Parts: sequence; structure tokens; C-alpha cells
Amino acid sequence: MAATTFLETPQGRRLAYHKSEGAGPTVVFLGGLKSDMEGTKAVHLEDWARARGQAYLRFDYSGHGESSGRFEEGCIGDWHEDTVAAVSALTEGPLIVVGSSMGGWQALLLARVMPERIAGMVTIAAAPDFTEDGYWASFTDAQKEALETVGHVELPSDYMEPYIITKRMIEDGRTRLVLRSPLNLPFPVRFLQGTADTAVSTETAVRLLDHASGPDMRQLLVKDADHRFSDGPCLGLIEDAVRDVMGAN
Repeated sequence: MAATTFLETPQGRRLAYHKSEGAGPTVVFLGGLKSDMEGTKAVHLEDWARARGQAYLRFDYSGHGESSGRFEEGCIGDWHEDTVAAVSALTEGPLIVVGSSMGGWQALLLARVMPERIAGMVTIAAAPDFTEDGYWASFTDAQKEALETVGHVELPSDYMEPYIITKRMIEDGRTRLVLRSPLNLPFPVRFLQGTADTAVSTETAVRLLDHASGPDMRQLLVKDADHRFSDGPCLGLIEDAVRDVMGAN
């Protein structure tokens, strides 16, 4: 396993990354909330890309994995800045962006600021606007009061210790929403979603498909697949989707 390399961003954050050289377009993996670049999907796609001789980049947002900072200090906007910094400094030419969960939101934000770089996009259980439509919409009055008085709330997680959701994350998220205004994706897009996902609903996936516009957009619903979307068949579907958007060019 190659040693982790680090990038200093314009904002002064230190991002850990792994980059594989190869032919373009470069495949860029954007992970989920509190996930890191050592996750099953990120590493599997790296192996797949290397076998093809394809350029590939995976990295940790600040407050995640080996990167600097604490998760509780971050927000959607910070991680968007991290994504832009990593892509700008570490890649050249066309990109195939693969975003998982919160990384799906990050992929859509990236498409807003550099659509000319993106040759194709694949999302896996994309979670756009989840700080507003998931967290804030489900908060009790007591939780909303805690945000104001304490500055954060703790939410249980199916996978690890509780998530600390801060007032800053909620308020910053409102400035990054993508489902309230036109969302043009002028490149091939494949949205993958499991029907047994308890973190992102099928309704959210369909809402994204209905809201976005673009010339080549498809959604695949996988019966009984969960939010991880990382068993053998699901990993194969991700490979197929990446190949599909590449071939569509």
C-alpha cells in the first residue's frame, strides 16, 4: 500500500490523499459524512482503476480520516472547499466524479463550480440537502433549542459513535442547498440507490432525479441494497456505472 500524501489547501487545511497515475479521465471518489478514503468503495474503485490503467484520486475531507481538523468543526462548505482544492491541485483534464452519500451532495456542488471539468458523474445513495431535509426537518423543539443554547446536538448512528451536529453545520448547509434552485448536469449521470437504505430514502433519490436536468441521466434502484452499497454485486454495479458514463462520451 502506497504511503499517504498530504495537500495543504488555500484555507490552511491539510488533506490526506492517495493518487494513482494513469489515463484520463481521472476518477475522483468523494466519500460520505464521517467516512474516509479507506472505505470499501473508495479502495475497491482504486484497485479497479489501477487494473484499467485509469487515473484515480481518493482523499479525506478535513476532520475525516488522516486529514487535519476535527469533524465537529467542519461543515458542508468546508468539505466543498476541500473538494475543490483537491481536484484543482491534484488532477488535470476531464473527471469522472463518484460521490457516496454526502459525497453525492459534494459532487453536485462541484458540478456547480466546474461543470466544464466533469465528463461524467455517478452517485451512490446521494444525500443532497440532508442537513435541512433530514436533520433540521426531524429535529424536535428541544433539539432546535439545544442548537441555539449548546451549539450542537448528538444523533445516534447505525455505524459508529453518535454524530455531533452543530449549529454551524445546519446554517452553512442552508447556503449550499441544491434542490431549491435549478440543477443542471450537462454530462452523463447515473444515480444508484438501494431500496433498503435507512439513511437516504428512495423518495429522496427520485426527488433528485426529478429536480436535476441534463441530457443523459438515469437512476438505478437496487432491491434490498442498504446505505453501504458495498457488497460484491453493488460494487460491480458501481463499476458498470463508471464505465457507462465514460463510454457515453
